[in-house]
Amino acid sequence: MIETEQTLSQPRRSSDDAPGEAGGAPSEILETHETTIQPSSGWRAVNWAEMYEYRELLVFLIWRDISARYKQTILGGAWAIIQPLLMMIIFTFVSRYAKTPMPPNIPIPVAVFAALIPWTMFNQGLSGSSLSLVNSLNMVTKVYFPRLFLPFTAAAVFLVDGLLATMVYAVLLAFYGIVPHWTVVFLPLLFALTLIATLSIGVLLAGLTLFYRDFKHIVPFLVQILMYMTPIFYTPAMFPEKYRLVLAFINPMFGISDAFRSAILGTTMYWGPFLISSGVAIGLFIFSVHYFRRTERLFADHV
Repeated sequence: MIETEQTLSQPRRSSDDAPGEAGGAPSEILETHETTIQPSSGWRAVNWAEMYEYRELLVFLIWRDISARYKQTILGGAWAIIQPLLMMIIFTFVSRYAKTPMPPNIPIPVAVFAALIPWTMFNQGLSGSSLSLVNSLNMVTKVYFPRLFLPFTAAAVFLVDGLLATMVYAVLLAFYGIVPHWTVVFLPLLFALTLIATLSIGVLLAGLTLFYRDFKHIVPFLVQILMYMTPIFYTPAMFPEKYRLVLAFINPMFGISDAFRSAILGTTMYWGPFLISSGVAIGLFIFSVHYFRRTERLFADHV
């Protein structure tokens, strides 16, 4: 984005050439004006009004990515179901033979799958949003639109995967004869927090990856570390309380993933980790979008 400063002046008639004087045609002397073009600097607020005006473009980009995600694939949308099912089988095996703490009186596959729903969205959304600018260089340099749409779109696409996985989970609950707890009504809020947690890191990494291409090699390693720090095949009870709070601060999905399980199954809710994870996710999201806006003017120079 650039800022322009210009001084405009109206045509000024010469006093020596009054209209109607013989032998002298009216003459005008135009004052020149100067336009200064310079990049804006410093931290800039997010122009939410502009993003609202471009809302139809955002919907189009999301639909484009959803279509491209399953185009020319053998299984199509089934990939959104197969991946969490395979991970559920693996983590169930690990939890059973490692004897990690799990909620009592609940089948291990049911407890594992509940935490896998938000983790799968976070895992795939983080990878997609962090590479969104690098994968769309032509759009960044040739067309103007709110650049935040790129990481937003890459993360929002996987909300569809989360909804499909939730429907499969409903079938799993019916198979085991388990009725969801009444707190399941808070799932939309938890979906929103998962999206915020994804974007809180993804938006930050999107800009950093464009400036420093080494970050695209760091993202898979980071996701792998965070997976083991997320209570999928264990519960937060595995750690003393002070360590739970530290893990919730480091990894926003620590408290949010377990909150999914608690909301659906009515298991113990660990409010401390949940509140810390949610606060960190929201705070980091605010910082990330402002950092993105601050560095947006330099994107074209690093293509």
